[in-house]
Amino acid sequence: MTDRRADDFRVRPSAPKNRGKGQGQSFVSKVLKQAGKASSGKSSMRHSVVGGSGTRAGQRPGSRLGRGHTAARFAGAKLTPLSRRVTIKTLLVNQRQASPQSLAKHLRYIERDGVGRDGKPGQAYGPQTDEAYLDAFKERCADDRHHFRFILSPEDGAELEDLRTYTRHLMGRMEADLGTGLDWVAVNHWNTDNPHTHLIVRGRDDTGKDLIIAGDYIADGFRHRASELATEWLGPRTELEIQQTLQCEVEQERWTSLDRTLKRELGDGGQVQIERFNEPRLQRQRLLLIGRLQRLQRLGLADEVQPGTWAVHSDAEKTLRALGERGDIIRTMQRAMNGEPRELAVFEPGDDGRRVIGRVAAKGLADELRDRGYLVIDGVDGKAHYVALNARVELANYPTGAVVEVKGSADMRAADKNIAALANDGLYRTDHHLAIAQGQAVPGRDPQEVVAAHVRRLEALRRAGIVERVTEGLWKVPDDLAEQGRRYDAQRLGGVAVELKSHLPIERQARVIGATWLDQQLIGGGLGLGGLGFGSEVKDALQKRVDFLAEQGLVERRGQRVILARNLLNTLRSRELAQVAKDIAAETGLEHRPVADGRRVAGIYRRSVMLASGRYAMLDDGMGFSLVPWKPVIEQRLGQQIATTMRDGVASWDMGRGRGMSIR
Repeated sequence: MTDRRADDFRVRPSAPKNRGKGQGQSFVSKVLKQAGKASSGKSSMRHSVVGGSGTRAGQRPGSRLGRGHTAARFAGAKLTPLSRRVTIKTLLVNQRQASPQSLAKHLRYIERDGVGRDGKPGQAYGPQTDEAYLDAFKERCADDRHHFRFILSPEDGAELEDLRTYTRHLMGRMEADLGTGLDWVAVNHWNTDNPHTHLIVRGRDDTGKDLIIAGDYIADGFRHRASELATEWLGPRTELEIQQTLQCEVEQERWTSLDRTLKRELGDGGQVQIERFNEPRLQRQRLLLIGRLQRLQRLGLADEVQPGTWAVHSDAEKTLRALGERGDIIRTMQRAMNGEPRELAVFEPGDDGRRVIGRVAAKGLADELRDRGYLVIDGVDGKAHYVALNARVELANYPTGAVVEVKGSADMRAADKNIAALANDGLYRTDHHLAIAQGQAVPGRDPQEVVAAHVRRLEALRRAGIVERVTEGLWKVPDDLAEQGRRYDAQRLGGVAVELKSHLPIERQARVIGATWLDQQLIGGGLGLGGLGFGSEVKDALQKRVDFLAEQGLVERRGQRVILARNLLNTLRSRELAQVAKDIAAETGLEHRPVADGRRVAGIYRRSVMLASGRYAMLDDGMGFSLVPWKPVIEQRLGQQIATTMRDGVASWDMGRGRGMSIR
């Protein structure tokens, strides 16, 4: 017998079930979605209601999911306006979506030359060691879903006795807040006005599970802990320090803390009343805020509509941030030019047909968190050009002093247009294209190489998910292939394409055996060379090059005229290749096999060689080796069997998919 009534209701909780398409989202996700609906659609907003304790109210749903959400509520409770300020930039990197070398590249950058004290290389350290091995850290992160990147920048970092110890203490507090041990490495940088720390944290906790940090802690909690620690070490800021800092902000052409204060005081219609500055919380900044409004007026970003009432333009913040960025760029360019008078220009990739040729005067990272680099080009036109690069561009490929050409990459490619035009019902056939190319054959261009170049482009677009290979020689392409290809290039290259013309400075090009960029300028008559900077230096180097070539019997002077030998570039290239091949043969014991035009060469790609004539690949067939012009497409095949056919000095590479290799 049981006393349970028949109408008793018993709760039997169980795991939520997946009920088909659209229902596979997690239970938590469903709850957050419904919470968002219940809050009248405002759940995606992070409200800025700040209490006296420094905690934030009205967080969006999900901001407290993960470790540290409780600590974020209490972190900063003791902070006051006199507390030390610390800026923290954060980036969560999904390693499955990032490039395979993203972490390795970032680790190389943060430990690069010149970032340590007195221009020394950076030195990585960890919780227990002053010499952390980044390769070992990278291996531990290899199978992680994600990792975190932080830049810690205490406002008074230069006053901290030991930035390394400060970072370790801060990470100890972070571990206590998150309730788990952390695997991290850090590098201190001293190459800017304010010392800062690059910190990389593994995306796993001490149990091996994915490390999920609450959004509230990322946004505020970590920064509050850093401010608390800096204040404990250095003591509160004095009123004099605060006033001096704010006084400097009055005239700055960037977004400042005074601007943030003005933004908070804006009423309806974007207007601020001067009388509000008499309130106790703003009284100390009253004159500074009025001075800032007057400065904004001179910049065209604010107007006094009537006495005591100011209207701040809606785009003021955007404009000031852009001015600050441009000011940083100008200072970077001025340092690169060592104070030499130059017209400064920022390369805009959207300019159709525009190009810049010049020498790499300086390079660095415009965004250290995302590894976005920049180049400062001393152009042949006499101007200094700032070029912002995509994060995927490797700065090491462009040595300081090298000659480069910069072009916009936002134009539609001719290959994409050809493929779209030849496609029938969305299908492109290589045999059809080959037949047309053979009928329109141009001397010096092999029809098979023309088609092969289009196939290589299709392979790149396939990896991007734009086209689909149906079978060998048959591709499915969209109608707007040219436009999608243009967007793909712009995203991949950041709208900018940089071509290395010569890795050698022009001083070395003047007296070297090889087909150099200077020789090309000599043949072209030195057109487009300006009278300042690099343009003037190129003119002087051309005269020295003529003298050197005359010594080699390749140039004849007849008064003011200079007579160049026939096939000058081929002669210089052949002489350099012969000498390099002799050196490699002596080193390896292999026989050099010169490459004849129209001959197919196969072998294992052993290495690349940088010459004055360009970059060459060494192919080893076991008994001998050949040197052939290098292309980026083969670099992923290092150590593998590949083949090429030379036609008119151009290498047509065959990766050997589905076919054997042989030398014919």
